[in-house]
Amino acid sequence: MTPQKRCYFPTISSRSWQHPADTAALEALKKIPGLSQVTKAVLSITSDRSLRLFFLGSAVRVTERQFPRIHALAKEACSVLDYDDKLDIFVTYNPAMNAGAVGVDRPFVTLNSALVSSLDDEELLTVIGHELGHCMSGHILYKTLLWVLVNVSFKALRIPGLDLLIIPVMAGLREWDRKSELSADRAGLLVCQDQDVSFRLLMKLAGGNDIGQMDINEFFSQAAEYDAGESVIDSLHKFLNTWDMSHPLPVIRIPELKRWVDDGSFGRIYGGDYLKRGGEAEEKNRDYFKEAHQQYESDFEETRDPAAGFAKHLGKALGDLGKEGGKIVRDIFDQFDQKGRHE
Repeated sequence: MTPQKRCYFPTISSRSWQHPADTAALEALKKIPGLSQVTKAVLSITSDRSLRLFFLGSAVRVTERQFPRIHALAKEACSVLDYDDKLDIFVTYNPAMNAGAVGVDRPFVTLNSALVSSLDDEELLTVIGHELGHCMSGHILYKTLLWVLVNVSFKALRIPGLDLLIIPVMAGLREWDRKSELSADRAGLLVCQDQDVSFRLLMKLAGGNDIGQMDINEFFSQAAEYDAGESVIDSLHKFLNTWDMSHPLPVIRIPELKRWVDDGSFGRIYGGDYLKRGGEAEEKNRDYFKEAHQQYESDFEETRDPAAGFAKHLGKALGDLGKEGGKIVRDIFDQFDQKGRHE
C-alpha cells in the first residue's frame, strides 16, 4: 500500500503501533529481581543533563541553520504523530548506519553521519519517525539505562561484583530492546506511509546503498530461509550472533513489518481507526492487547525455528538466576543506599 497523500493522526496513542513482542518482553523485564535497584543506582551517576552535555560537546545539534533538511523532516514527523514536545536531534560522526534515542525526562535523538549521507528524504523521515516512536512509546528510560550500562564502567558505582550480579537485568534489557524496535518500525511506517520506503530502508541497513543490485522478493525469501532454521545448533548460532545486538536482524524486522501491513492494521490506522491518547478508546481496547500478547506467545510456540525452544530454556535459566541473585542484588543496593546517605 502506497498512500497518495500524507495523513496526520491527532492524539494518536503509541499503543496503536505497539508490537505484542514488545509488550511481552517488557512485562518479562519488569519481573526480573533487582531491576528497580539497578535502575536507581545506575541512573544516579548520570542524568538527562549529563547525556545532553555529552552530545552537545561531541555532535552537531539540528536547527534551522544546521542540517536544515533534517530539521524540516523532524517537524513533519512530529506533525504526523501529533508530538507537541520539542524533539532535539544531534548528528554525530560515525561510519555505522545507526540512530538512537536517549534521555529520561527530556529524550533526544541521535543520528549517525553515515545514515544521514546514505538515505534519501523519505528514508530519513522513516528513521526519524522510528526514533520518535521510541520517545512516544515510553521506551527511553530502559534504553537510557542500557546505554549507560554499555558505555559507562561499572567501577563508577564502586560496587564489587556488580557486573556479575546484573547479568539477568542486562539479558532482559537486551531482549526487550530488540523487541521494542519492532514497535518503532511500525511508527516509522506510519510517518512515511509507504511500505516500499520502509522495506528499502531495511534492505539498505542490511546490504548498503546500492539498492539497484537488490531485489525485495529475494530478500523476503532470504528472511524465510533464516526463520526456518535447520537444527538446534543453528539456533544456538543465531542466539550467539544476536544476543548483544541493539536491533533485530533486518531479515527479522522486514517480515514482521510486512505482516502488520498485510493483516490490515496499518491500513486501518491510515484510515483513521486508531487508539487515542487519554480517550475511552484505550480502555475499550484493553482486551485487544491481551489477545495480541496471547497471539505472540502462540506464534512463538509454533515457529519453525528450533531457536524458540532454545530461547524458552534460556529464559527459564535466566529467570532462575534472577531469583537466586535477586536478594543479593537488593542487599548490595541497600548497602549502597545506606552508604550514600552517610557520605
